[in-house]
Amino acid sequence: MSDQPTVSDIFRRALEIRQSNADMSYKELSSQIVSEFGGGVFPSIALLTIPEYDNIAPQEDWTAGLPVVLRGIQTEDWKEIAHGIIISLEQVENYPKESGREDDPEKEWRNRSKGIAEAEDKVFAEWMPEELMAVAKRNVKG
Repeated sequence: MSDQPTVSDIFRRALEIRQSNADMSYKELSSQIVSEFGGGVFPSIALLTIPEYDNIAPQEDWTAGLPVVLRGIQTEDWKEIAHGIIISLEQVENYPKESGREDDPEKEWRNRSKGIAEAEDKVFAEWMPEELMAVAKRNVKG
């Protein structure tokens, strides 16, 4: 590649390869990434992220391989970069299979306010003026 790829570019390419060849092993996919990007310009550490996955999988999942990618960039080792990409890809692929999307309305256990709603109401009633509370409730329901 003539332009400097970003970590997101490499990750998206790994996804493309995976979607077009679902039977490919992670090891084969890693080799494919190295063969396509190896010998080219290394990604910038300033763009060490995969932001499009913020609302698809928890940050701790999609960022799992980024320390390995960083180490690969710092040591200029494409195999290490590919390994980190595969770690993140594996986490992103497995997350929906194991737990469903974070924003899935069917997953009641994912409702973060479920266990604290009563305590929130008590605090709001105690500390928030009645008019402001009415506005807040209207905005939440509407």
